[in-house]
Amino acid sequence: MKVLYISYDGMTDPLGQSQVIPYLEGLVKKGHTVTLISCEKPERAKEQSKIQQILSGANIDWHPVQYTKKPPVLSTIKDIRSIYKLSVRLVKEKKIETVHCRSYIAALIGLQLKNNFSTKFIFDMRGFWADERVEGGIWNLKNPIYKIIYSYFKKKEKQFLEKADYTVSLTENAKQEILSWKNISHQPLKIDVIPCCVDMNLFDATKISVTAIQNKKSELGLTDSSFVLSYVGSIGTWYLCDEMLQFFSRLLKKIPNAKFLFITPEDKDFVITKARVQNIPIENLVILKAARNEMPLLLKCCDASIFFIKPSFSKKASSPVKQGEIMSMGIPIICNSKIGDTDLIVRESNGGFILSELTDDAFDKLISQLEKLKELNPTEIRKGAERFYSLEKGIHAYDSVYKKLSV
Repeated sequence: MKVLYISYDGMTDPLGQSQVIPYLEGLVKKGHTVTLISCEKPERAKEQSKIQQILSGANIDWHPVQYTKKPPVLSTIKDIRSIYKLSVRLVKEKKIETVHCRSYIAALIGLQLKNNFSTKFIFDMRGFWADERVEGGIWNLKNPIYKIIYSYFKKKEKQFLEKADYTVSLTENAKQEILSWKNISHQPLKIDVIPCCVDMNLFDATKISVTAIQNKKSELGLTDSSFVLSYVGSIGTWYLCDEMLQFFSRLLKKIPNAKFLFITPEDKDFVITKARVQNIPIENLVILKAARNEMPLLLKCCDASIFFIKPSFSKKASSPVKQGEIMSMGIPIICNSKIGDTDLIVRESNGGFILSELTDDAFDKLISQLEKLKELNPTEIRKGAERFYSLEKGIHAYDSVYKKLSV
């Protein structure tokens, strides 16, 4: 099948490199012809040659468009027009059969192409985007402009679902929510669940030697006698940094030499300032930035990994990328409930502890059972990752969608 893949996320972004490129590489190997449009941030321009080399080597025809940030709203409209103009040319030149749209901005273009050129339209929704913007405080509905924009995208969301030849959801939770909506015509919709998958060849503990782990621990000032808790990723709108540090402060009361390893692009001072509020000594923190290929070794230095996410309606559709990566390494997870399919996956994989509330009492109760984390089977946790998050299964699932549309 000849596919045009449109992403408003850039391929020079870490998300594009973990959650777009590996899938497209696999789909090309399955025999599909892929043309890729993505919006690239000017500050990542130095990365473009590296990404171009990767994509060219995978026989993916890449057409980057420069992302514009200011002024708000108008810059997005400008980007949409640029992408649409390029898309029209590529659809005609390459005789594109299907337009695969990552999230809502791309779907605006995909729907227009379907209407104007009869191309098939895949709505790869990635979550309830408009609701995320509101619940995350990015769009304040007290502002009339954002209220209009929110209403616009909720109407478009309905159109995307009704007119898509296929919809892809990140979670079963979100799929069932959508299928329950009475205002959507053509129910039940054609919708499959494909979560944020993980490259299990990269995140493989068997490829890491004991010596490498010991050397890295020594470098970071970690010891085998100290309990090491990790957090992986950005600390932004949804991740509850204060509550995670609150948990760690309670952990220190039981294990005074415990260490909290933050693997994050955030500034160190940001984390340290928040840690001081919880009376956490700086010597109990290790804060660093890491490239993707460094992540497996760093995770193997940890006893458990934590993430708390702000629960909300839109988080029914959330599939944290970090979850698959952590589980693939056989590391137990400590997380909160009511986030996408996280509860289900952790329970079915026997992969860690789930907190139904984020209070000192709940933290102390879990910490009192911390020894049970060491009893969890890393092989079983990894099997859970393979069952739910395997990149190969994700590629196969997308290939299946493409084949259904080519009939």
